[in-house]
Amino acid sequence: MAEKITPVLLGADLNCYNVARAFHQQYGVVSHAFGRYAVSATKYSKIINFTQIPDIDNEETMLRTMKKFAEEHKGEKLVLFGCTDDYATLAARCRDKLPEFIIPYPDSSLQPVISKKAEFYEICEKYGIPYPDTVVVEKATPAEELTEENLGFKYPIIIKPSCSVTYWKYPFDGMNKVYTSDSPERSAEIIAEIYASGYDNRIILQEMIDGGDSQMRVFTAFSDSRGKVRAMCLGHTMLEEHTPKGLGNHAAIVTEPVSEFPLAEKLKAMLEDMGYTGFSNFDIKLREGTKDDFRVFEINLRQGRSNFYVTSSGLNIARLAAEVYNDDGDSFETVEKKFFWHHVPKSVAYKYTEDRDLVATAKDLAKKGLEASSVWYPADFKGNPMRFICAAEQLRRQKKKYKMYYPKSK
Repeated sequence: MAEKITPVLLGADLNCYNVARAFHQQYGVVSHAFGRYAVSATKYSKIINFTQIPDIDNEETMLRTMKKFAEEHKGEKLVLFGCTDDYATLAARCRDKLPEFIIPYPDSSLQPVISKKAEFYEICEKYGIPYPDTVVVEKATPAEELTEENLGFKYPIIIKPSCSVTYWKYPFDGMNKVYTSDSPERSAEIIAEIYASGYDNRIILQEMIDGGDSQMRVFTAFSDSRGKVRAMCLGHTMLEEHTPKGLGNHAAIVTEPVSEFPLAEKLKAMLEDMGYTGFSNFDIKLREGTKDDFRVFEINLRQGRSNFYVTSSGLNIARLAAEVYNDDGDSFETVEKKFFWHHVPKSVAYKYTEDRDLVATAKDLAKKGLEASSVWYPADFKGNPMRFICAAEQLRRQKKKYKMYYPKSK
């Protein structure tokens, strides 16, 4: 009899639901999720057995919980996913203490080298991977040091913390995932606000790459336990989220052939040379008006929040983790077809995507049945009206959010 596969997820957000759905579609199994609190993305779902543990992000609590779970599920193939940066980092750090689990993330010794944007750009430099012009600061900085002449690029600019994991531990009024500044004075204010919160890592100041949401690309790779890249998928972003704390999260994506992406081989070579294991997820932008001036913004050391764009296009991430990570094989898979994924209503994606050719492509894919919505999962609705209502409400609220926050809606 085949070994039973049992997914264990840390978190409760859309990332968590996407992973649970991947396991349910591939193996018909229910995932066990542990989070600090329940959220709408996973509420009322019958494909997730959710347990609320207020301090599950504490290492001692997480280890105790996972050890108990492993004892109760002996003989099963346990696969542990972290569904936020914090949880993925915690899982990777505890890999040696949790030998009962497959944990598809890079070794903890590699995490500090590439998880922070400033250090990641140094690695990009080594491997010839293009990234935006960047200046790094380590403390509150006066406006006179933040002029265009001193920075080496023009305003407006982008400002963001180098270490997201640390940044989100110090919430403050007006906190954003990413900031846009139109002057040295505003830049000095933003930097001072971030450091005043208690954040103590470096801050990135970066040139603004021309172009809207549809100039973005998302690239996901999967490496096995030996550090060999075994799968890759490229997404062309249609639309991103625009709420202050969700800015930059993907809302709608059309996959494109990996074989036509000029950075694919460079990113693959970098990952393999570093001995990277598990999922990696890259945010990339094509400079408007160019055909091949791609700039890599960052690497996420886990499956992305929008990971169902990978699964729905035919490359199931649950299968990769459960069957490929430790198989000692040589298979290599890429997504070469176009597929339309979204977690907002299709009407929202069509309305707010500025690249109308991309909208036409998405509409054509939808007509052909080559599309999927993360939260709209009929298998989770059967005999489960509360989940249907919850999913419908999530989608309804997206319409209100875009009307409120999308720049050209104001």
